[in-house]
Amino acid sequence: MENELQTIQSAINGDEAAMRSLWSRHAPHIDAVVRRLVGNDLDLAADIAQEVWIQIFRALPQYRGDSQFGTWARRIAVNRTLNALRKTRRLAKIETDVEEDTAIVEPDTERSLMMATIEKAAARLSPGARTVFMLHDVEGYTHEEIAERLGITSGGSKSQLFKARAKLRTLLAHLIDRPVRKDLEHVAPVY
Repeated sequence: MENELQTIQSAINGDEAAMRSLWSRHAPHIDAVVRRLVGNDLDLAADIAQEVWIQIFRALPQYRGDSQFGTWARRIAVNRTLNALRKTRRLAKIETDVEEDTAIVEPDTERSLMMATIEKAAARLSPGARTVFMLHDVEGYTHEEIAERLGITSGGSKSQLFKARAKLRTLLAHLIDRPVRKDLEHVAPVY
């Protein structure tokens, strides 16, 4: 922590190597937050991530050290991403129906494949539901904080989260449910 505070102070003083060090250490986490909120539009996510880093470096002199730098930077990433999404009108309240055949995927036990599957499923949510889900269940925001940031009610946040979780349960059912083999239906289950 002490070393990072020195790096932050050097970055505030204009040390480009210190800025590069902060960026290389925290960019993967910041980029992940932005991608989760944006969804499938990778170009938009890259543009927003660049704006986030500009904002982080501009706000660096205001960093007081009350929280870890990564936590502080993630808050900036969330706020900046939501503002950018508002500008591009990607937070439209349009629900899209999920086609039933999209939920049929062969189960795989590899953690990376599972995470990719969850990310894909989250990307299929409506922009509003995805944003509330990511803010609440991934980033840990309360419904009141989400409501304030998105300009909706706390009840609206809860409703969007309920819809997101329900749709994710449908999309990710294959990760939990084991398919029944037709040739073994007559055999008693093993407990």
